[in-house]
Amino acid sequence: MPRLLLIEDDLTIRTPLVRALRDRGHAVAAASTAMDGLRDALDNRPDLVVLDLGLPDLDGRELLRMLRAVSAVPVIVATARDDETEIVRVLDAGADDYVVKPFTAAQLDARVRAVLRRGAGAGADDPTLVVGGLRVDPRARQVTLDGVAVELTPREFDLLHHLAARPGEVVTKRELLTEVWQIPYGGADKTVDVHLSWLRRKLGENAQQPRYLHTVRGVGVRLEPPGGAA
Repeated sequence: MPRLLLIEDDLTIRTPLVRALRDRGHAVAAASTAMDGLRDALDNRPDLVVLDLGLPDLDGRELLRMLRAVSAVPVIVATARDDETEIVRVLDAGADDYVVKPFTAAQLDARVRAVLRRGAGAGADDPTLVVGGLRVDPRARQVTLDGVAVELTPREFDLLHHLAARPGEVVTKRELLTEVWQIPYGGADKTVDVHLSWLRRKLGENAQQPRYLHTVRGVGVRLEPPGGAA
């Protein structure tokens, strides 16, 4: 199920649109300000963002620029601004599509599906990562361990995916904070430790008896299959 983030300050638009998109099979989160939307996008990694430009705290085009600095998430701009110059400017800034208000939920849903199809096609050569009995599917964002589904939060999935892409390598906490959390290293390594602990629990192991996740003290963590042959 695609996960969408709707950044729209107008409650009379936001509420029915969230309901309509959910009825069409999407998981939808919503934010009413630019900064709340940015935090949600970084924390929860949606599959697509629907962005209004007329936000109360920051112009949506500036938010788009900030998003593009840290994420490749597809963005559909949904706004009342219909000036051709503005449309070109927004698309050049990194938007994947542009829809002018008023629009129907069916129209937006069609554009969402089209953008997601393009993204899936672009990533068609990105295979499922396999490390021992662990399979990480980045397209479906699903994980199985010895054939059994493992339910992860979006952050836990991103952490595991980053490690599974580097089997047998020691990945530092600095790299994890920069690449997975998109924040600079600065004493926040406890965040990594906590999420690794949660991840180990869901993989049926712990730091004292690791199977896949091996801590390298003072350096970082290494993901490798039981037996050590990555």
